[in-house]
Amino acid sequence: MDVLKQEEYYCEFCNNELSKVQALMNLSDEEKKLLSKPKKIIKAEMEIKMDNGEYKKFIGYRVQHNDSRGPTKGGIRFHPDVNLEEVSILAYLMSLKTALVNIPYGGAKGGIIVNPKKLSKKELERLSRAYIREIHKHIGPLKDIPAPDVYTNSQIMAWMMDEFEKINGYHAPGVITGKPIELGGSKGRDIATSYGAFIIINEYAKTEGLNKALTNISIQGFGNAGLNLAKLLYDEGYNVVAVSDSKAGLYKESGLDIYDVINYKQKNKSLKGYKNAKEIKSDEVLFVPSDILIPSALGGVITHENVNKLKTKCIVEVANAPITPEANTELKKKNILVVPAILANSGGVVVSYFEWVQNINGYYWSSKEVFEKLEYIMKNAFHETYKKYKQNKDKGYSLRNAAYALAIERILKAEKLRGNI
Repeated sequence: MDVLKQEEYYCEFCNNELSKVQALMNLSDEEKKLLSKPKKIIKAEMEIKMDNGEYKKFIGYRVQHNDSRGPTKGGIRFHPDVNLEEVSILAYLMSLKTALVNIPYGGAKGGIIVNPKKLSKKELERLSRAYIREIHKHIGPLKDIPAPDVYTNSQIMAWMMDEFEKINGYHAPGVITGKPIELGGSKGRDIATSYGAFIIINEYAKTEGLNKALTNISIQGFGNAGLNLAKLLYDEGYNVVAVSDSKAGLYKESGLDIYDVINYKQKNKSLKGYKNAKEIKSDEVLFVPSDILIPSALGGVITHENVNKLKTKCIVEVANAPITPEANTELKKKNILVVPAILANSGGVVVSYFEWVQNINGYYWSSKEVFEKLEYIMKNAFHETYKKYKQNKDKGYSLRNAAYALAIERILKAEKLRGNI
């Protein structure tokens, strides 16, 4: 295990992103430098026994970006493309996300370079436990709290929590969130990201005076987040005109019957072949006429090559970084409002925070309590961000700029109060 400190690593993406708001916010070079460098990087080298008896080495990372406002918080992903730069970027964005929704956390992220689909369940368990053995001194309920991310789940979090507890010799459910309910997980966590995005969309619609029945919505991505969000919006009376998964897209101008689409998807494992709407290519869902477009699958799907094909008024980023920086510049010129991911998909980390609070106190809430508290936090975050956007629109702020500025101001205020800058 190697531990790198702030001065030993530089995040190019973080620096570039901060450059965009530096002039708008009058950030000093010292402030920019502090935010562009992670506080700590742990590189984990693990060797585990495979089912065939051979031993195989794996590399993993845990990046803790900033802890001025509280313990760091962020997911762990298992993916073959994991690298230090990616994990550092995501840790930086987690710092902004937790500050924006004003929960007492900093930002972190972790990952292992692995294709989990090629591992057996036992191999996955050995790898999960080995990772915790490498980083256990650097995590804890009051230090850094991991959670699930790409290709990790509640079972993997259960193994990781169990390994941490075995090493330390005491129960510590608050060390990890996204756990099974039986081991201290929170009710509502399974749809928290979708429900948070739903609240944001509702507040945007109210602010803009939109008629829900006449508001056409297109959703790219029909996994857990996209499917549950489609259901919530449909039940609320919005007109969901298009959805897509990796195999196909569906479009119906008068509106899809979302429950019929979900039943078809669950039965056939794909949207391909659905007869009650026009079948289109998966990426064409981005380009149908809509009032609100919701990318909720992969990053980087809206680019400078296709941005001029968009026919929408507002984009709500439920996926992480679905818009490239070049495309984002074009969207600002076209006056297409973008609700950034650090606001739109923050419902997951808010309910992770609730899980941690429940673990620390040993007192657990009903689903109703969880969703009421989530709604309160998400509404506040939206209106604070929107207010800052409106107040600074003449200075060139986009809604994204406003969200980043609000988060950065909170982090820097904490650093100043601590005497670090």
